[in-house]
Amino acid sequence: MGFLKRFFRNVFREGSMPPGTSSFEHLSEEELEAHLGVSRYGSFALTEAVRPSYDLQVVPSQGYRHDSYHDEQSNTRVPVLMAAVSRERLFEAFMDLLDPLGNVVDVVLETSHNRDSTGHTDLYREHIDVPVLKSILWEFEDLLLNDGCTGLAVLNPGIPQEIQFDEHKLLIVYGDQLHPFESILRHREVGCDDELKFITEAEHVHSSSDHYSRQFEELKTRLGMDCGFV
Repeated sequence: MGFLKRFFRNVFREGSMPPGTSSFEHLSEEELEAHLGVSRYGSFALTEAVRPSYDLQVVPSQGYRHDSYHDEQSNTRVPVLMAAVSRERLFEAFMDLLDPLGNVVDVVLETSHNRDSTGHTDLYREHIDVPVLKSILWEFEDLLLNDGCTGLAVLNPGIPQEIQFDEHKLLIVYGDQLHPFESILRHREVGCDDELKFITEAEHVHSSSDHYSRQFEELKTRLGMDCGFV
């Protein structure tokens, strides 16, 4: 019932679904509870942060695909890996993906806990040793896995490469020379499927709570981001 209790304050957080188009719109409470209580689809397990549409426009599954990001400032395309990893492997896979970035990185925390504002708020911390960062993140594993209003990015601007662990709990890698990151994903038994669809590409809902909002504030303080808005 935890997800169900949080659902009603978060279902429309994605914004502007036209009336009559949501698969959740005419469900009974029993149907809604049953759907939101499903966290496993075959061998793939979701965290508590997000659930797919009721009509399963995208069925969650594990894998990664190649993509690209268009940088409008430089008018270039940046290679991207996008991955969905089952819950039991997800956090360790994310931690492994940090290693190719080097010994010192920058960190961005993304939050959408403030429902009075639109979009997200990003907080920035420069120059943190990776072992120190990993130690802090392990302490907040529950928040990072299960809060649908918290995202994280770790980057080395000197390479440049970036790893995102976003609100949907997808792993997204930006930059050239992505082979080391692919090797890490394959080592974690995450296979390549360039036709893979992700939960973000269809209707979905996020879950959060006051408890996670307080934990986010603690993590922000531990990372020295009290004044680090960007």
